[in-house]
Amino acid sequence: MTDEMSSVGQLDAEALGARLRVLRKGAGLTLRELADALDISASAVSQIERGVRRPSVSRLLAIVQVLGRPLADVFDPTGEPEAGAAPSDPSGYVLARSGASKPVTLGTGVVFRRLSPATTTGVDFFESTYPAGGGATDLDTLITHEGYEVGTVTAGELTIDFPDERVVLRAGDSITFPCALPHRMGNTGTDDAVATWLIVHS
Repeated sequence: MTDEMSSVGQLDAEALGARLRVLRKGAGLTLRELADALDISASAVSQIERGVRRPSVSRLLAIVQVLGRPLADVFDPTGEPEAGAAPSDPSGYVLARSGASKPVTLGTGVVFRRLSPATTTGVDFFESTYPAGGGATDLDTLITHEGYEVGTVTAGELTIDFPDERVVLRAGDSITFPCALPHRMGNTGTDDAVATWLIVHS
């Protein structure tokens, strides 16, 4: 998918990079410090922030983990948490209309879309779409990150590799596992695989 195609109703690579740069600066990290924490080159981080390169799912999760920010912050229009996103009155509510959250297309063609109407402390709620052949990483490696994952496949077929087993989920199937368990998600089918996810942080 080209940036021109994705720019309609989606975040383009430049906007995604700009948001990540704002989050990095807000965390008080230099480009070099973030690169060292991710064990990648400063050039690679710079390319992501300038929109030259899109991060994979695994790289994006690693970035927000190092920055100490929820995944939901990536979807905010300014790259910063929404002011007043959480209602001060616990009986109140936050409403987001359709289209308020722009999907993010990542380096391996995977699309993330935030489903929560605002940043919710301790929880990331989003939808992922894995195109045929798409994966969470461009490397043949298992990943870990913080939290506990709960997911339901709503369309297509999603494959999750664990250290000793491969699990294939089809529409209607659900799964839950600690994110510290090494895993890799991908789509070995011929149609898009769509799933909704909760990542619960301790």
